[in-house]
Amino acid sequence: MAEKRKLFEEVGAEQPKAVPAGGMIDKGRGGARGAIRLWLMLIFALVAVMILVGGLTRLTDSGLSITEWKPLSGALPPLNTAAWQAEFDLYRQIPEFQLQNNQMTLAEFKGIYWWEWGHRQLGRVIGLVWAVGFLGFLVARKIPTGWTGRLLGLGALGGLQGAIGWWMVSSGLGGEMLDVASYRLAIHLGLAFVIFGIIAWYVFALGQSERALMQARRAREAKLFSMSTGLLHFAFLQILLGALVAGIDAGRSYTDWPLMAGGFIPPQPFQLEPWWRNFFEEPGLVQFIHRMSGYLLFVFAGVVWLRARRSPNANTRFRFNAVMAMILVQMVLGIVTVLYAAQLHIAITHQLGAILLWVLIIRARFGAQYPRVQSIREASR
Repeated sequence: MAEKRKLFEEVGAEQPKAVPAGGMIDKGRGGARGAIRLWLMLIFALVAVMILVGGLTRLTDSGLSITEWKPLSGALPPLNTAAWQAEFDLYRQIPEFQLQNNQMTLAEFKGIYWWEWGHRQLGRVIGLVWAVGFLGFLVARKIPTGWTGRLLGLGALGGLQGAIGWWMVSSGLGGEMLDVASYRLAIHLGLAFVIFGIIAWYVFALGQSERALMQARRAREAKLFSMSTGLLHFAFLQILLGALVAGIDAGRSYTDWPLMAGGFIPPQPFQLEPWWRNFFEEPGLVQFIHRMSGYLLFVFAGVVWLRARRSPNANTRFRFNAVMAMILVQMVLGIVTVLYAAQLHIAITHQLGAILLWVLIIRARFGAQYPRVQSIREASR
């Protein structure tokens, strides 16, 4: 029962104040957000290296050098001459060797073998880092509320990526295929970028508390977020088209720009039967589509950038400025890659540009969804 106030109690007398209770946002297990963020950043870096090594594996025609899928025992490379000869004998049974590399020596085989082995080994390392980290945080009960499913989902996507990688490799082990199927390569690379993008988003989200994210979302720019989502999807499509180009070495087929073999459209773009194969296997048409998509992506990025310039948040404007600058760099790299017939160092730089652009778009999109708190001075700039 509340105590009765005295009749002549002074109005200004101080009353004890109740300590405010924490809101629902703060309830639950806060977890080790910082430690988990560092762990995800390590995986983020490993996945970036994995994508680049995968690109080098494709550019050096090394992807079919290991003809068996041994997730565990395959971690050990050949350790003696007999083991090397056994691996080489398996490679000699596939069409790539019989129709293209039948003069290859054992020493030359070792060169392509190490690229593919390194690519697969990186996959194993990423899986191990994820498993050790996830189980460690889970046992220690340090995973923030609501994050267990997300982190477990990352591991599931990683396992799916390994299976798709073998599905891709198996397409080049029979028939008359000299390389892996280009559409399977596109799916494999596409999933790698999906995983990479999810990790990036999680890293950005874990950089702030749930309360800070909730407060920041109140100032979200819905239109700009929607447009940046469209830009993200468009960039993803362009990455898939780039994988189709790489899968059939289409980047080395027409080395003039802005025309192709002297014309706007390459000659005989629909020479394969049935007609739909041309969109995956005809080098001229595949490269033409990649070029046209790149031009459209540049135009759409410009539209998004102009909209972002009207943002009241200086940090958000800066993030979209970075996206537009990287779009320009990536477009120049694409042109140089064509002019120099996709030489190894130029082509891999172009792929690195795709990785940087992908992360910058995700970062800008995150800024539109969760604008950073700014001072009045920053807002007036």
